[in-house]
Amino acid sequence: MTITNRAENRRTDRGRLIYLTLAGVFAAMIYLLTAFVKVPTGAGYTHAGDSAVFLAACILPAPYAAAAAAIGAGLADGLGGFVVWLPATLVIKALAALCFTSKKDTIINKRNILALIPALVLCAVGYSLYQGIFMSGGISKTAFAAAFAQIPAYCVQTGIGAAIFITAGTALDRMKIKRSLAKKTL
Repeated sequence: MTITNRAENRRTDRGRLIYLTLAGVFAAMIYLLTAFVKVPTGAGYTHAGDSAVFLAACILPAPYAAAAAAIGAGLADGLGGFVVWLPATLVIKALAALCFTSKKDTIINKRNILALIPALVLCAVGYSLYQGIFMSGGISKTAFAAAFAQIPAYCVQTGIGAAIFITAGTALDRMKIKRSLAKKTL
């Protein structure tokens, strides 16, 4: 191995370590914002955790962001007494993170603002389907009607997450956080 190759490997390893560390920090943030910054509703609770899922997805490469989203939100369900929702959360939050891109120079850009729409659809439809199929003891029109009646609550939750995401993302963009991170991972 040449000196140049070793130097490249060290940079690559350093970048991976930084992303892994940030993924852990984001997983913790997602957990905390989901488990402790919440408002109870008739269908469970509305929380601020989605905002950190969206931020992670705009800052971290996709695999790291999806893992942070699944782990953080999954921990909130598992440790918060909502274990029955854990399988849905692991899949839905990881997929929601994949709607965004970290490949732009800024967090708040047209691509990531538009990504809020499929993230909303994934959460609202995904959780409603899960509830209609797995939580009701069988597939029936009544179960699906009850499950899909929760869509407004899911929209409010994603809307709150989107508002926090846009506010925090704008502040982080002013701080040029992505440029700083890019320098550290090269």
